[in-house]
Amino acid sequence: MYKLWIKLTGVMAMALMVIPDVVLAAGPKAALLVIVADTRKLTGWEAWFANLYNESHVYFTIVTVVAIPVIGVILGFLADLVMSRVGIDLKSRELSEH
Repeated sequence: MYKLWIKLTGVMAMALMVIPDVVLAAGPKAALLVIVADTRKLTGWEAWFANLYNESHVYFTIVTVVAIPVIGVILGFLADLVMSRVGIDLKSRELSEH
């Protein structure tokens, strides 16, 4: 375990030494990179979501992290409803091999 910590510390120290060189590689007059979503042809909820991304990455992250599980639960219930209507019973665990 001690050797692992030594290796991890060495890798982090080397990364800290290399990061300033990578940042300064573009030169002193390099502008900061700005990443935005193109909202010119978007409407409705797509435009709202893209504008949320452009305005605040923190709010975009929060909405995304909350929306993904909620959408997963809704789609799971819908799939369960469709399968029960078709005749697939997932509530009982009866083996059909015997």
